[in-house]
Amino acid sequence: MKKILLISTGGTIASIPTDDGLTPKIDSKKLLEYLNFTTLDFEVETINLFNVDSTDMIPEHWLKIKDEIKNNYEKYDGFVITHGTDTMAYTASALSYLIQNSQKPIVLTGSQKSIDMQITDAKNNLLNSLLYASKDKSKGISIVFDGKVIAGTRARKERTKSFDAFASVNFPFLAIMQDEKIYRYINNEETEKEVKFFDSLNTNVFVLKLIPSMTAKILPEIFKNYDAIIIESFGVGGIPKTIETELKKLIAEYENKKTIIMTTQVPQEGSDVGVYEVGKRISSISYLESHNMTTEATVTKIMWILGNFENNFETVKKLFYTKINNDMIFNEM
Repeated sequence: MKKILLISTGGTIASIPTDDGLTPKIDSKKLLEYLNFTTLDFEVETINLFNVDSTDMIPEHWLKIKDEIKNNYEKYDGFVITHGTDTMAYTASALSYLIQNSQKPIVLTGSQKSIDMQITDAKNNLLNSLLYASKDKSKGISIVFDGKVIAGTRARKERTKSFDAFASVNFPFLAIMQDEKIYRYINNEETEKEVKFFDSLNTNVFVLKLIPSMTAKILPEIFKNYDAIIIESFGVGGIPKTIETELKKLIAEYENKKTIIMTTQVPQEGSDVGVYEVGKRISSISYLESHNMTTEATVTKIMWILGNFENNFETVKKLFYTKINNDMIFNEM
């Protein structure tokens, strides 16, 4: 019989009303009791790792979740992590880089309504996650939510209240679940490599979201304090004239010391910086491009790279453009 470890970290699924608003208070064992199942063909054990709203999740929490899975990896056949929805996509992406080549499923889930409420999506999401984690064909890091299975690097929360909160960005669902059945669209690749755990992240990463009134006065402070700057540009990508001169000057000043990544504010279809003149303006500088990666994956991938490998442009570039958990797919011609 398969053994699944349920790791609770807080979030809406574990929240109860308080004078200060909904607050995570329900532990992992109690979460399981709400399901009231008796006929499943797997065993579930629980660990209450912490109880926080995912707004308060920081990279140290990601590393603690990774450590818990690492310490228990040989004891269990699968893992389910209950988590708040607001930053779940960041955690799923981070775990995709911190835990690689896992032939065991590591599933994140949560809910838009507390499991304690009469009308809730929590019970269905938790049951589906446990079922998915118990199957031989399920592998790697994913999010199971509202009957959809999403690769850990491709999820994004797109709705604040509806039960279908998560989309799979620029990539198909791995599977859908209905009536306790799994209909798989994509089978995770088999690998002969052993699971690999990474223990470090460089959190000196800044996301600069451009707006039409943007000026360059903030740029020197950003370059001074951060090792990687991710520029969320408009459309397929470009640099406005208002910051072009200062940006090029700072990149030259910090040559080989800072990583610049171009991405887009548009959720679907990705960046393509060289299409327009506004993108070609930066052709003389060394930068990386996220293409069809999510911002969440871009942020956590560069944290992983800079936290574990030599910080020179060619090394960072090679690792950044290496596909991990379906995070980056180049179009075939």
